[in-house]
Amino acid sequence: MMTLENSSQAIPELNDKFRKTFIGGQVLVTAGVQALSAEQQQAIFQAVQGFDVFTEDNDPYGEHDFGAFSIAGQRFNWKIDYYDPSMQWRSEDPADPQQTRRVLTILLAEEY
Repeated sequence: MMTLENSSQAIPELNDKFRKTFIGGQVLVTAGVQALSAEQQQAIFQAVQGFDVFTEDNDPYGEHDFGAFSIAGQRFNWKIDYYDPSMQWRSEDPADPQQTRRVLTILLAEEY
């Protein structure tokens, strides 16, 4: 049985696995990120996959579902949202991969 403690451990683990590999969900980029060069986009993807600076300020719930970073003086954010399998509603249990479709969005900070 999934307990609250197990659930709170599973969510950041699932988010980290998805973010580090881009496998197990859908990755979206905004128009601002799409407008950048392929080299810039590659650097952004690598920064998202390598992100590991989770603090009380940027991760108050401990889910590893948001990050912010800079590359060449430009600020970027990424965030993970949880949807039900139909992709119409929020997932009822983000700790359960069978009930959850993860969507990682990468955007310019000014697009947030």
